[in-house]
Amino acid sequence: MILDPDFPHIIWSFTYRGWRLEVDQSEDNGQVLYAVWAIHEKGCAVAVPCALTQSDAIKRAKRYVDARLSNAWINLEGNLEGDIEGDR
Repeated sequence: MILDPDFPHIIWSFTYRGWRLEVDQSEDNGQVLYAVWAIHEKGCAVAVPCALTQSDAIKRAKRYVDARLSNAWINLEGNLEGDIEGDR
């Protein structure tokens, strides 16, 4: 049993290029920390596990989304580029 669980504290969320970005704020030993969840129709991921400022967290989360959208060999349907449905 976890004695002191750390539940997400979403302080701000917005849509960026079709992805929902949720900024989480927590505190560890007096230091305020930020994380960002990236959510799209096929699932979600922690785009930024730890940042010291909210602006850095948001900037890195936008870069995460940009990288996912510009990476040609991955698409949101979960297929590799050129992979034919049913060949797996």
